[in-house]
Amino acid sequence: MPLAARTGGLTALAGALLAGSLSTAPAPTPAASAPPLAGPRAEASALPGLDPDAPKADPAAVAARLAGALADPILGDPAALVVDALTGQVLVTHRATTPTAPASTIKIATATAALTALEPDTTLTTRAVYLPPAGGAATTPGGTLWLVGGGDPTLTASTGPAGYPPAARLSDLARQVRDAGITAVGTVIGDGTAYSGPTTATGWRDGYVSDGNVTPVSALEVDAGRSAPGAGGPRTPTPDAAAAGAFAAALGAVGVPVGTVAIGQADPAAHEVGSVHSPTIAVLVERMLTDSDNDLAESLGRQVAVARGLPATFDGAAQGVLGALRDAGIPTEGAVLRDTSGLSIDNRIAPATLVAALRTAVMPGHPALRTVLSGLPVAGFTGTLGDRYGAADTSSAAGVVRAKTGSLRIVTSLAGVVTDADGRLLLFGLFAPVEEQGLTKMALDRVATALASCGCPAASPPTRPALPGSSAPPLPQG
Repeated sequence: MPLAARTGGLTALAGALLAGSLSTAPAPTPAASAPPLAGPRAEASALPGLDPDAPKADPAAVAARLAGALADPILGDPAALVVDALTGQVLVTHRATTPTAPASTIKIATATAALTALEPDTTLTTRAVYLPPAGGAATTPGGTLWLVGGGDPTLTASTGPAGYPPAARLSDLARQVRDAGITAVGTVIGDGTAYSGPTTATGWRDGYVSDGNVTPVSALEVDAGRSAPGAGGPRTPTPDAAAAGAFAAALGAVGVPVGTVAIGQADPAAHEVGSVHSPTIAVLVERMLTDSDNDLAESLGRQVAVARGLPATFDGAAQGVLGALRDAGIPTEGAVLRDTSGLSIDNRIAPATLVAALRTAVMPGHPALRTVLSGLPVAGFTGTLGDRYGAADTSSAAGVVRAKTGSLRIVTSLAGVVTDADGRLLLFGLFAPVEEQGLTKMALDRVATALASCGCPAASPPTRPALPGSSAPPLPQG
């Protein structure tokens, strides 16, 4: 059944984190940070695990190690939180319980909610339903064929070699229609009405669609609203109409001519003549995190809403995601979401909430949430961190840092996991209240690199030497 874990210890930890009752280190003060590890790590580390035998990091030592990097003026006094994954001890905290703009790091919450509310092997189905002309038999040519979207933005018009995991294809659906005995279609209609309400969110920039950041949200879109499979550039403002046109072309390619194309809700009397399925929810979540896929994030948020009996709208998705987090024992005090992709500048969530979500994923007993960790981009290797951590002062953390990136004109963020130099798994969230630029990302990467290099046990007090001329041993330290 879908995960709805409410383990007492984790719930108490997360609540204490937001309430500020856990033992915390003082806010870091500027100090010279230690140099990064000597030489880059040559390959990505294995998915991190909890090692109880690894030396614990000391809060004061971690704060001192990060202080210089966090004090970089380009970061503008960032909110920061570092937590020991196994014990939950807070090692560094600065405004960690104050709701802040998360940008795309909110996808950690969306991923957690999707894997909590939905079965991980569920797929999203796109259907073709047909209504023959009046008085005709079930497959009489010239009728109306609806392409009914099930919320799968990975549906593709591609006819080339299949990638991995293979996406649902319009060409396969067109062949099913032909094989069902339909030889001609009067009208193809795109039906994206499974999702309702506004198609863009409060707080979205006007240029998001034309700049290619996201497609207006619809339950029916092909190639995430791009002009062609794999294309860049602007997204279509009418994804359901574009999908209907692409399906008409796919039908023509298999010998089923189409008269006209339109959009609208399917007639209940139409019967199904074909269907194709997306990759599983677990795979879609992983792709969403790795590539920071906004269309997938908005669709997954609506799937959570539907599973929880809420409208498939921006508001329903926001309520569904926050409710699923609470059901998993993750507190959401002060959180306000306007979308589930992180594009809205009006989103607010405490860094402590996102780090608590990460800790839920790493703790034993939540195997479905392991996908949250495997989907995080790997520094220098995959996704939105693939082109980072190549500089001399960050390359030592390549393959070691796994984190979700975020950037808007009001915030640049990074939240994820890292194994420090002593093998201790640490969780972190960094939220700089400044617009992203190359220098801002590099500054955040230096903080994560300092954390990876840490190995920060408590300092041992100095040994007091024996008095000159005395053979007595050094005085014991109390």
